[in-house]
Amino acid sequence: MYSPTTRLLTILEILQSYKQMSGSELARRLEVDIRTIRRYIVMLQDMGIPVEAERGPYGAYQLQRGYKLPPLMFNDAEAIALTLGLLAIREFRFPVDVAAVEGALAKTERVMPEKLLQQARSLQEAISFNVQLAPTPPQNDLVLPLSSAVQRRQRIRLSYLSFTGEESEREFDPYGIVFNDGYWYTAGYCHLRQDLRTFRLDRVVSLEPTEGTFERPENFDALEHVLQSLATWTDVRQIEVLMQTTLERAQEAAAKMLGTVEEVEGGVLFRRAPYQLDWVAIALIKLDFPVSILQPEELRDKVRQMAVRAAQIVRDEGQG
Repeated sequence: MYSPTTRLLTILEILQSYKQMSGSELARRLEVDIRTIRRYIVMLQDMGIPVEAERGPYGAYQLQRGYKLPPLMFNDAEAIALTLGLLAIREFRFPVDVAAVEGALAKTERVMPEKLLQQARSLQEAISFNVQLAPTPPQNDLVLPLSSAVQRRQRIRLSYLSFTGEESEREFDPYGIVFNDGYWYTAGYCHLRQDLRTFRLDRVVSLEPTEGTFERPENFDALEHVLQSLATWTDVRQIEVLMQTTLERAQEAAAKMLGTVEEVEGGVLFRRAPYQLDWVAIALIKLDFPVSILQPEELRDKVRQMAVRAAQIVRDEGQG
Protein backbone atom coordinates (compact mmCIF):
# COMPACT_ATOMS: atom_id res chain seq x y z
CA MET A 1 0.00 0.00 0.00
CA TYR A 2 1.39 3.39 -1.01
CA SER A 3 1.70 6.07 1.67
CA PRO A 4 -0.03 9.48 1.23
CA THR A 5 3.39 11.12 0.79
CA THR A 6 4.30 8.71 -1.98
CA ARG A 7 0.99 9.40 -3.71
CA LEU A 8 1.51 13.15 -3.42
CA LEU A 9 4.93 12.87 -5.07
CA THR A 10 3.48 10.60 -7.74
CA ILE A 11 0.78 13.14 -8.61
CA LEU A 12 3.47 15.84 -8.77
CA GLU A 13 5.61 13.72 -11.11
CA ILE A 14 2.64 13.00 -13.37
CA LEU A 15 1.68 16.68 -13.61
CA GLN A 16 5.26 17.55 -14.53
CA SER A 17 5.26 14.93 -17.29
CA TYR A 18 1.87 15.68 -18.86
CA LYS A 19 0.27 18.94 -19.93
CA GLN A 20 -2.87 18.01 -18.04
CA MET A 21 -4.66 14.94 -16.68
CA SER A 22 -8.19 14.27 -15.55
CA GLY A 23 -9.02 13.45 -11.95
CA SER A 24 -10.46 10.08 -12.98
CA GLU A 25 -7.23 9.13 -14.76
CA LEU A 26 -5.15 10.18 -11.75
CA ALA A 27 -7.44 8.11 -9.52
CA ARG A 28 -7.01 5.09 -11.80
CA ARG A 29 -3.22 5.38 -11.80
CA LEU A 30 -2.97 5.79 -8.04
CA GLU A 31 -5.69 3.21 -7.35
CA VAL A 32 -7.76 5.57 -5.20
CA ASP A 33 -11.17 7.23 -5.58
CA ILE A 34 -11.74 10.65 -7.11
CA ARG A 35 -12.43 12.29 -3.73
CA THR A 36 -8.98 11.24 -2.51
CA ILE A 37 -7.43 12.85 -5.60
CA ARG A 38 -9.26 16.11 -4.83
CA ARG A 39 -7.91 15.99 -1.29
CA TYR A 40 -4.35 15.46 -2.53
CA ILE A 41 -4.72 18.37 -4.97
CA VAL A 42 -5.82 20.65 -2.15
CA MET A 43 -2.82 19.51 -0.10
CA LEU A 44 -0.46 20.40 -2.98
CA GLN A 45 -2.12 23.79 -3.37
CA ASP A 46 -1.78 24.43 0.38
CA MET A 47 1.95 23.73 -0.02
CA GLY A 48 2.16 26.60 -2.52
CA ILE A 49 2.33 24.43 -5.64
CA PRO A 50 0.09 26.07 -8.27
CA VAL A 51 -2.08 23.19 -9.45
CA GLU A 52 -4.96 24.48 -11.56
CA ALA A 53 -8.24 22.58 -11.71
CA GLU A 54 -10.87 22.74 -14.44
CA ARG A 55 -14.39 22.30 -13.10
CA GLY A 56 -17.00 20.00 -14.58
CA PRO A 57 -17.42 16.27 -15.22
CA TYR A 58 -14.49 16.27 -17.66
CA GLY A 59 -12.28 18.63 -15.68
CA ALA A 60 -8.54 18.15 -15.53
CA TYR A 61 -5.57 19.20 -13.43
CA GLN A 62 -2.39 20.91 -14.61
CA LEU A 63 0.57 22.82 -13.23
CA GLN A 64 0.48 26.56 -13.82
CA ARG A 65 2.34 27.50 -17.02
CA GLY A 66 5.89 28.70 -16.48
CA TYR A 67 6.13 27.51 -12.90
CA LYS A 68 9.59 26.22 -11.98
CA LEU A 69 9.08 23.40 -9.57
CA PRO A 70 11.89 22.55 -7.13
CA PRO A 71 12.96 19.86 -6.89
CA LEU A 72 12.51 18.32 -10.33
CA MET A 73 11.83 14.62 -10.20
CA PHE A 74 13.13 12.23 -12.86
CA ASN A 75 12.82 8.50 -13.09
CA ASP A 76 15.94 6.51 -14.00
CA ALA A 77 15.33 6.51 -17.75
CA GLU A 78 14.60 10.26 -17.82
CA ALA A 79 17.73 11.11 -15.83
CA ILE A 80 19.94 9.04 -18.13
CA ALA A 81 18.29 10.56 -21.21
CA LEU A 82 18.86 14.06 -19.79
CA THR A 83 22.53 13.32 -19.09
CA LEU A 84 23.14 11.93 -22.59
CA GLY A 85 21.32 14.86 -24.16
CA LEU A 86 23.40 17.43 -22.28
CA LEU A 87 26.61 15.61 -23.21
CA ALA A 88 25.63 15.57 -26.90
CA ILE A 89 24.71 19.27 -26.80
CA ARG A 90 28.12 20.08 -25.33
CA GLU A 91 30.13 17.95 -27.76
CA PHE A 92 28.25 19.13 -30.87
CA ARG A 93 28.66 22.75 -29.72
CA PHE A 94 24.99 23.46 -30.02
CA PRO A 95 24.07 27.16 -29.62
CA VAL A 96 23.99 26.97 -25.84
CA ASP A 97 26.54 28.45 -23.46
CA VAL A 98 28.92 25.67 -22.32
CA ALA A 99 28.69 27.01 -18.78
CA ALA A 100 24.91 26.54 -18.90
CA VAL A 101 25.34 22.91 -19.96
CA GLU A 102 27.85 22.25 -17.20
CA GLY A 103 25.54 23.93 -14.69
CA ALA A 104 22.57 21.83 -15.81
CA LEU A 105 24.64 18.66 -15.47
CA ALA A 106 25.78 19.66 -11.98
CA LYS A 107 22.25 20.49 -10.82
CA THR A 108 20.93 17.22 -12.23
CA GLU A 109 23.61 15.26 -10.40
CA ARG A 110 22.86 16.99 -7.09
CA VAL A 111 19.30 15.65 -6.98
CA MET A 112 20.14 12.12 -8.14
CA PRO A 113 20.24 9.20 -5.72
CA GLU A 114 23.66 7.56 -5.38
CA LYS A 115 22.99 4.63 -7.73
CA LEU A 116 21.69 6.87 -10.51
CA LEU A 117 24.50 9.37 -9.94
CA GLN A 118 27.09 6.65 -10.53
CA GLN A 119 25.34 5.62 -13.76
CA ALA A 120 25.33 9.21 -15.01
CA ARG A 121 29.02 9.72 -14.18
CA SER A 122 29.94 6.43 -15.83
CA LEU A 123 28.30 7.72 -19.02
CA GLN A 124 30.40 10.89 -18.90
CA GLU A 125 33.64 8.98 -18.29
CA ALA A 126 33.06 6.14 -20.75
CA ILE A 127 31.50 7.81 -23.82
CA SER A 128 33.60 9.58 -26.44
CA PHE A 129 32.14 11.50 -29.39
CA ASN A 130 33.79 11.48 -32.82
CA VAL A 131 32.33 14.73 -34.09
CA GLN A 132 33.41 16.57 -37.23
CA LEU A 133 32.75 20.21 -36.44
CA ALA A 134 32.74 23.19 -38.73
CA PRO A 135 35.77 25.49 -38.53
CA THR A 136 33.45 28.37 -37.59
CA PRO A 137 31.54 28.33 -34.28
CA PRO A 138 27.74 28.20 -34.30
CA GLN A 139 25.96 31.54 -34.35
CA ASN A 140 24.45 31.42 -30.86
CA ASP A 141 22.91 34.87 -31.22
CA LEU A 142 21.10 33.92 -34.42
CA VAL A 143 19.60 30.50 -33.70
CA LEU A 144 17.22 31.69 -30.97
CA PRO A 145 15.62 34.64 -32.83
CA LEU A 146 15.52 32.59 -36.03
CA SER A 147 13.79 29.67 -34.32
CA SER A 148 11.31 32.12 -32.84
CA ALA A 149 10.57 33.46 -36.33
CA VAL A 150 10.06 29.90 -37.58
CA GLN A 151 7.60 29.15 -34.79
CA ARG A 152 5.70 32.44 -35.15
CA ARG A 153 5.72 32.33 -38.97
CA GLN A 154 7.35 35.78 -38.93
CA ARG A 155 9.17 37.17 -41.96
CA ILE A 156 12.71 38.41 -41.33
CA ARG A 157 15.15 40.73 -43.06
CA LEU A 158 18.67 39.37 -43.29
CA SER A 159 22.03 40.44 -44.64
CA TYR A 160 23.93 37.54 -46.14
CA LEU A 161 27.53 37.03 -47.25
CA SER A 162 27.83 34.65 -50.21
CA PHE A 163 30.71 32.19 -50.63
CA THR A 164 32.26 34.71 -53.07
CA GLY A 165 32.22 37.45 -50.42
CA GLU A 166 29.32 39.47 -51.83
CA GLU A 167 26.89 40.89 -49.25
CA SER A 168 23.20 41.21 -50.04
CA GLU A 169 19.98 42.02 -48.18
CA ARG A 170 16.65 40.25 -48.56
CA GLU A 171 13.39 39.44 -46.86
CA PHE A 172 13.08 35.78 -46.00
CA ASP A 173 10.38 33.42 -44.71
CA PRO A 174 12.22 30.85 -42.54
CA TYR A 175 10.56 27.42 -42.70
CA GLY A 176 13.07 25.55 -40.53
CA ILE A 177 16.61 25.22 -39.14
CA VAL A 178 18.93 22.29 -39.87
CA PHE A 179 22.20 21.16 -38.29
CA ASN A 180 24.20 19.19 -40.85
CA ASP A 181 27.82 18.12 -40.98
CA GLY A 182 28.98 20.72 -38.45
CA TYR A 183 27.08 23.68 -39.93
CA TRP A 184 23.72 25.34 -39.19
CA TYR A 185 21.38 26.16 -42.09
CA THR A 186 17.98 27.71 -42.54
CA ALA A 187 15.63 26.90 -45.40
CA GLY A 188 12.67 28.94 -46.63
CA TYR A 189 11.32 31.37 -49.19
CA CYS A 190 13.62 34.18 -50.37
CA HIS A 191 11.71 37.25 -51.60
CA LEU A 192 14.79 38.56 -53.41
CA ARG A 193 15.09 35.44 -55.58
CA GLN A 194 11.36 34.62 -55.38
CA ASP A 195 12.16 30.97 -54.75
CA LEU A 196 13.14 28.51 -52.03
CA ARG A 197 16.67 29.04 -50.76
CA THR A 198 19.11 27.64 -48.19
CA PHE A 199 21.38 29.90 -46.13
CA ARG A 200 24.28 28.97 -43.86
CA LEU A 201 24.00 30.73 -40.52
CA ASP A 202 27.70 31.53 -40.14
CA ARG A 203 27.36 33.66 -43.30
CA VAL A 204 24.40 35.63 -41.98
CA VAL A 205 25.71 39.10 -41.11
CA SER A 206 22.53 40.24 -39.37
CA LEU A 207 18.83 39.50 -39.15
CA GLU A 208 15.83 41.31 -37.76
CA PRO A 209 12.13 40.49 -37.62
CA THR A 210 9.63 42.39 -39.76
CA GLU A 211 5.90 42.91 -39.36
CA GLY A 212 5.20 40.49 -42.21
CA THR A 213 3.98 36.94 -41.69
CA PHE A 214 3.84 33.85 -43.88
CA GLU A 215 2.28 30.43 -44.19
CA ARG A 216 4.63 27.47 -44.32
CA PRO A 217 3.83 25.00 -47.13
CA GLU A 218 2.30 21.76 -45.95
CA ASN A 219 4.66 18.77 -45.77
CA PHE A 220 7.75 20.95 -46.24
CA ASP A 221 10.79 18.98 -45.05
CA ALA A 222 13.57 21.40 -44.10
CA LEU A 223 16.21 18.68 -43.73
CA GLU A 224 15.44 17.15 -47.12
CA HIS A 225 15.50 20.57 -48.78
CA VAL A 226 18.86 21.51 -47.24
CA LEU A 227 20.49 18.21 -48.22
CA GLN A 228 19.15 18.54 -51.75
CA SER A 229 20.40 22.13 -51.95
CA LEU A 230 23.88 21.15 -50.80
CA ALA A 231 24.00 18.40 -53.40
CA THR A 232 22.88 20.60 -56.29
CA TRP A 233 24.48 24.01 -56.05
CA THR A 234 23.83 25.70 -59.37
CA ASP A 235 26.31 28.58 -59.13
CA VAL A 236 29.50 26.52 -58.83
CA ARG A 237 31.03 23.60 -60.65
CA GLN A 238 29.69 20.31 -59.31
CA ILE A 239 31.51 17.15 -58.31
CA GLU A 240 30.78 14.59 -61.01
CA VAL A 241 31.77 10.93 -60.67
CA LEU A 242 30.91 8.10 -63.05
CA MET A 243 29.96 5.01 -61.06
CA GLN A 244 30.13 1.68 -62.87
CA THR A 245 27.48 -0.15 -60.93
CA THR A 246 23.73 -0.60 -60.73
CA LEU A 247 21.44 2.34 -60.06
CA GLU A 248 20.35 0.79 -56.76
CA ARG A 249 23.90 0.49 -55.41
CA ALA A 250 24.73 3.99 -56.65
CA GLN A 251 21.69 5.36 -54.83
CA GLU A 252 22.87 3.73 -51.59
CA ALA A 253 26.30 5.34 -52.01
CA ALA A 254 24.82 8.71 -52.95
CA ALA A 255 22.63 8.79 -49.85
CA LYS A 256 25.70 8.43 -47.62
CA MET A 257 27.64 11.01 -49.64
CA LEU A 258 24.77 13.52 -49.82
CA GLY A 259 24.53 13.58 -53.60
CA THR A 260 22.26 12.74 -56.51
CA VAL A 261 22.53 10.06 -59.21
CA GLU A 262 21.15 9.47 -62.69
CA GLU A 263 21.66 6.69 -65.22
CA VAL A 264 23.84 7.68 -68.19
CA GLU A 265 25.67 5.85 -70.92
CA GLY A 266 28.44 3.80 -69.33
CA GLY A 267 27.10 3.79 -65.77
CA VAL A 268 25.54 6.07 -63.19
CA LEU A 269 26.49 9.74 -62.84
CA PHE A 270 26.92 10.95 -59.25
CA ARG A 271 26.76 14.70 -58.49
CA ARG A 272 27.15 16.78 -55.35
CA ALA A 273 28.31 20.20 -54.27
CA PRO A 274 32.11 20.72 -54.22
CA TYR A 275 32.75 21.01 -50.49
CA GLN A 276 34.63 18.77 -48.01
CA LEU A 277 36.72 17.23 -50.80
CA ASP A 278 38.87 15.26 -48.36
CA TRP A 279 35.81 13.48 -47.00
CA VAL A 280 34.47 12.83 -50.52
CA ALA A 281 37.81 11.40 -51.65
CA ILE A 282 37.88 8.96 -48.72
CA ALA A 283 34.27 7.95 -49.38
CA LEU A 284 35.04 7.24 -53.04
CA ILE A 285 38.09 5.16 -52.18
CA LYS A 286 35.98 3.00 -49.86
CA LEU A 287 33.46 2.10 -52.58
CA ASP A 288 33.66 -1.52 -53.74
CA PHE A 289 32.87 -0.80 -57.41
CA PRO A 290 34.81 1.12 -60.11
CA VAL A 291 34.46 4.91 -60.26
CA SER A 292 35.95 7.66 -62.43
CA ILE A 293 36.21 11.28 -61.28
CA LEU A 294 35.07 13.53 -64.11
CA GLN A 295 35.43 16.84 -62.22
CA PRO A 296 36.76 18.85 -60.46
CA GLU A 297 40.49 18.51 -60.81
CA GLU A 298 40.90 19.37 -57.12
CA LEU A 299 39.15 16.13 -56.18
CA ARG A 300 41.47 14.13 -58.44
CA ASP A 301 44.42 15.80 -56.71
CA LYS A 302 43.06 14.79 -53.30
CA VAL A 303 42.83 11.15 -54.36
CA ARG A 304 46.33 11.24 -55.88
CA GLN A 305 47.76 12.69 -52.68
CA MET A 306 46.09 9.98 -50.63
CA ALA A 307 47.44 7.31 -52.99
CA VAL A 308 50.98 8.67 -52.67
CA ARG A 309 50.69 8.81 -48.90
CA ALA A 310 49.33 5.24 -48.77
CA ALA A 311 52.21 4.01 -50.94
CA GLN A 312 54.72 5.75 -48.67
CA ILE A 313 53.22 4.12 -45.59
CA VAL A 314 53.37 0.66 -47.15
CA ARG A 315 56.95 1.21 -48.38
CA ASP A 316 58.10 2.54 -45.00
CA GLU A 317 56.57 -0.44 -43.21
CA GLY A 318 58.27 -2.83 -45.62
CA GLN A 319 61.66 -1.20 -45.12
CA GLY A 320 61.25 -1.27 -41.36
